[in-house]
Amino acid sequence: MFVILTYDIGEKRVNRIRKIVKKYLTWTQNSVFEGDISESKLHRCLSEISRNTVRAEDSIYIYRVQNPKNITKDIIGMEKNYDDMFI
Repeated sequence: MFVILTYDIGEKRVNRIRKIVKKYLTWTQNSVFEGDISESKLHRCLSEISRNTVRAEDSIYIYRVQNPKNITKDIIGMEKNYDDMFI
């Protein structure tokens, strides 16, 4: 399935969460990740995130797309893919 994951995390935890999610999805903007992922890998990712967040302060949004052919992605300005920025 195709997933878009966004988050609003406390400053002290944001780098830890970014590193976790980067193992599973493509980093497209500061707090936005997307990509194809299996249900079991998504479950593992969310388990890792849960152990490193504070539910009273942090927010994670997961958009599950069963058929990614139904998504149209328009980009205004420069397209960013943070994964390509690092060697």
